[in-house]
Amino acid sequence: MDHTQQLLKELTEAHGVPGYESEVCALVRRYLEPLGAIGRDRIGSLICRQGDSGPRVMLAGHMDEIGFMVSHITGEGYLKFLPLGGWWNHVLLGQRVIVKARQGDLLGVLGAKPPHMLRGEERSKVMDRNDMYIDLGITSKEEVEQLGVRPGDPVVPDASFQVMANGKAYVGKAFDDRVGVALVIDTLRHFLEAPRPNRLFGVATVQEEVGCRGARTSAEVVKPDVAIVLETDLCGDVPGIKPEESTVKLGGGPSLFLLDTRMVPNHRLRDLVVDTARELEIPLQFSAHTGGATDGGEIHLHDTGVPTLVMGVPTRHIHSHSGILHRDDYDRALRLLCAVVAKLDAETVAGLVV
Repeated sequence: MDHTQQLLKELTEAHGVPGYESEVCALVRRYLEPLGAIGRDRIGSLICRQGDSGPRVMLAGHMDEIGFMVSHITGEGYLKFLPLGGWWNHVLLGQRVIVKARQGDLLGVLGAKPPHMLRGEERSKVMDRNDMYIDLGITSKEEVEQLGVRPGDPVVPDASFQVMANGKAYVGKAFDDRVGVALVIDTLRHFLEAPRPNRLFGVATVQEEVGCRGARTSAEVVKPDVAIVLETDLCGDVPGIKPEESTVKLGGGPSLFLLDTRMVPNHRLRDLVVDTARELEIPLQFSAHTGGATDGGEIHLHDTGVPTLVMGVPTRHIHSHSGILHRDDYDRALRLLCAVVAKLDAETVAGLVV
């Protein structure tokens, strides 16, 4: 297992739902400490700085993952739960989860009324989340409480990182957005040895999945002159998606977000990325999102405004237990990102403001 596989395996298998990122944060800190000066905001985002002069370049990837929170314990020992981040109910039933209780991690299964007991139209409807529960294999509330479970405890998807048959596709949970965090780490590693005309801030933000909260607070610390947000992107190469909806393909190269619900990217920074990709002969894909947003929505509005764009690594099946990404897309994204950062000197950054 090479460095990139090991990094993605450790990051994706770590636990860290919104508001409860301490475990993954400790792992990210371990990777960042040799790479620069470490700082924090006051809600948990981690910031690594390289350099003391030049424009302030912010690279941001969020380290939280979608998950759940225990909301109620029934008399029979089942756990009712609330989502932390956006879940599609189709992907929930039968999946394993880890309840992070005071006395240790507990394995559970997401369940609901058996389909054999559903009648008529009930069978064809998507199960409502309020009708679901977490089953710990326990039969009483008292036993659950003895194990240290209480309302407010976080619940994390249980899924391992694995390399798929072709050796290039990886499957695991939390690629959204541990892949962005990995790109932040690897870019900082690159610039330990390579020249750089700027101050580089690598940021692992918190609570993106519940409203891009760490992006706002970490931008207050960094005060960036320019920002690049690293994310997953939706793949349009699965059955049922039309070309006019998306042409982003797994293995087709990194992607550039042209639009999302909270940000239109800086077009001069966009052109710099496009031109750099052409120079390096890196295939670049384009996407537009009318149903979601990223940390860029907060960062680009910091102070009087920050030229910002979002670069993505195409990933199938995000917001589930089993996302799939392609190693070539990651490697190309990293190469492109490092080349763009190397061009962000004072003159270039000043020229991004229209």
